[in-house]
Amino acid sequence: MQTVRQLLEQKSGRVLVTVSPESTVFQALQVMAEHDVGAVLVMDGGDVVGIFSERDYARRIVLQGRTSAGTRIRDIMTSKVVYVTPEQNSDQCMALMTEKHIRHLPVLEGKVVQGMLSIGDLVHATIQEQEQVINQLVHYIQSA
Repeated sequence: MQTVRQLLEQKSGRVLVTVSPESTVFQALQVMAEHDVGAVLVMDGGDVVGIFSERDYARRIVLQGRTSAGTRIRDIMTSKVVYVTPEQNSDQCMALMTEKHIRHLPVLEGKVVQGMLSIGDLVHATIQEQEQVINQLVHYIQSA
């Protein structure tokens, strides 16, 4: 089982995508599309003040008949950010995502953002771990 720190190292080269609380939803969606991500952290200076996801857009803009160009992120972001630390492991992340019904977890060390994990990152890591176990079992059986 990998730690969050190890998972982030595997994602090296990926840029942490953030927006300001003053950004419009439309601007945030443009940034998300440009970077092919499903969520962005909302940062005010160096502080995490929220998270905005495709789910937030669907539920708080589309279903409420609001416009993305006329709505600020601060008005619809999720301000109670659920996060993990680099020392936690992939199983803990998946359990937290399941419990909280979320798909993205910011990684904070103290108050410093280290990155973001998505459910896709965790599924990928789980598949890799299972493939290793299968290969070890096959090798064990063949050598017996």
